Amino acid sequence: MNLIYVNESAINDQSHSAGVLDDAPRTALLELLEHLRSIHYDFIAPTPASQARVLSRADRQVGTTVADLLGWSLPCRRDDLPHAIVDALDAAGLLTRRRDGLLVAKVRVSNVLGRLFVHSSYPTSERDSVFLGPDSYRFADYISRNLAGLPSDARILDYGAGAGVGGIIAASLHGNATLTLADINPKALSLASVNATFAAIDHRTALAGTPAEVDGRFDLIVTHPPFMIDPDRRAYRDGGDLYGGKLSLDWTLMAIEKLAPGGRFVMHTGVSIVAGRDVVREALREAMPATGYRYDYRLLDPDIFGDELEKEPYAGVDRIAAIGLCVQRDAAAHE
Repeated sequence: MNLIYVNESAINDQSHSAGVLDDAPRTALLELLEHLRSIHYDFIAPTPASQARVLSRADRQVGTTVADLLGWSLPCRRDDLPHAIVDALDAAGLLTRRRDGLLVAKVRVSNVLGRLFVHSSYPTSERDSVFLGPDSYRFADYISRNLAGLPSDARILDYGAGAGVGGIIAASLHGNATLTLADINPKALSLASVNATFAAIDHRTALAGTPAEVDGRFDLIVTHPPFMIDPDRRAYRDGGDLYGGKLSLDWTLMAIEKLAPGGRFVMHTGVSIVAGRDVVREALREAMPATGYRYDYRLLDPDIFGDELEKEPYAGVDRIAAIGLCVQRDAAAHE
């Protein structure tokens, strides 16, 4: 697969090949985010299961607020919404007008650690959906606790960037960093680039199928791999074999090879606990290089997405746990 790098300053020049929005919809999305910031918009994305339960209520069929439109993905009446919101979504081609006259947004906007991120609307059923949910908040928090000691001009890679939460939070908190946002999904790169530009982060994008395909060495690599068992094999969700943990293992082993000496790899992911065993932790213990790296494997939440256990692919799984992994490469390592 060929990589396409896009400097933020010239991001529209290669928009189609790199999966970056054309100038007009990109500008419209940035204007949307700026307006949302001005009205102190604040929506926290719940799990899909919680969202479904809320939207099943009789009084939650038609929305009346900006958060209903851009957070809960409810259809809304035109007269209930600010003109600036509707106009920006229209200009970006991200507004659907139903036959009954109600408006539906094709994107959502969520607040993560005080920063706004645009991502896919609910439900995220399309194969190229760009997901943001409770995992993203744990990911951002875990990153914030693992930034100490990075070089002042750190080179940061967010692989499997999705909406760009991990890399943008890391670069925002660190300060003088340069950011590469990499993903296999062009739609994700489009939205992540908009989010990075809105956050005033110097960045480039890379269309890449694995961490190994991204050019260069990095002082910090952050990633939040898909970790579910997904029969539909959706890229943003399916973690592969090892009860959904194979991508987490593979990305770890590939990414640590991209670290500069003294560099750090930070991952948030979910792992299946089978008959009391953390299958990813066991596989990682076997696969990690014997020398050159040290790592901390940490339980962040013992039980997430419990509703998934009702589904046939999870037969035999006790629970799904959220974990954080921080791998440090030795400073004396040779390039």
